[in-house]
Amino acid sequence: MDFVFLGTGAGVPAKARNVSSIALQLLEERGAVWLFDCGEATQHQILKTPVKPRRIEKIFITHLHGDHIFGLPGLLGSRSFQGGTEKLTIYGPKGIKEYVSVSLRLSGTHLQYPLRVVEIEKGTVFEDSQFLVTALPLEHGLPCFGYRIVEKDRPGSLMVDNLQKEGIPPGPLYRRLKNGETIELEDGRTIDGRDYIGEPQKGRIITILGDTRKCENAVKLAQDADYLVHEATLAKDEEAMAHAHFHSTTAQAAGIAAKANAKHLILTHISSRYLRDEAAMLQAEAAEIFPNSIVAEDLMSIKVPLYFEQQVKG
Repeated sequence: MDFVFLGTGAGVPAKARNVSSIALQLLEERGAVWLFDCGEATQHQILKTPVKPRRIEKIFITHLHGDHIFGLPGLLGSRSFQGGTEKLTIYGPKGIKEYVSVSLRLSGTHLQYPLRVVEIEKGTVFEDSQFLVTALPLEHGLPCFGYRIVEKDRPGSLMVDNLQKEGIPPGPLYRRLKNGETIELEDGRTIDGRDYIGEPQKGRIITILGDTRKCENAVKLAQDADYLVHEATLAKDEEAMAHAHFHSTTAQAAGIAAKANAKHLILTHISSRYLRDEAAMLQAEAAEIFPNSIVAEDLMSIKVPLYFEQQVKG
């Protein structure tokens, strides 16, 4: 699992920052990519990264402002030409279905894959055996959602050393034991696979918010998250402007992360008023409140380690 930040700017494209889009690569987990927002020129940004459009399985739209959706029709069309044949599902607020339908129809775009568009409300957006995605409304000028992605706990590892101590050599029996089956050995012993499976590996929690003022739903979505991606359109001394435009400051984002007991904070949606060399200043403002803060840059990739990997590094 890793993030690829395709666009980290606010409102309009700038030389250093394109508009909003984040890829969450789940290649090891499900051989797929989930995209969060799709601002103008997202597909151009993808060309500079390892992200494969044909692997995009789901697109989660936070809200319908142009800097979050104007790249969507082009990406959907290009995916057909780039080998995408698998079903794609788009999730977003009311109006996203009409936007996609009209854009494709009026442009004469014909997709070579099944497309499903789901207009969401608060609560569970998606769930399968691996992941649970929930959404809550945020405070912005248009209906806007934040997403909480919870990876379900993974089954524990097979205790190979213990099995070998019992004189059970590697082979097909290990697969059955890993599945929790009970087997009978040639010497008459009965082995219960459940006795040789370690503790489940705790799943990871990722929170990706759309544009928002400081609000309680942001805290709820970010509770105990491993990574919180929060907009920080403005510096800490611009709180009045941020409130007037339904955005957040660096300090407000850091306050949400601290209140939610998140582990890491990634700041994005940075106003073009701040030049590239001012990112350190924005990061320092957040770090005063929440030390594990960084400012995302376009094309930045961040690996999200498994819990046992985190513990080893710790």
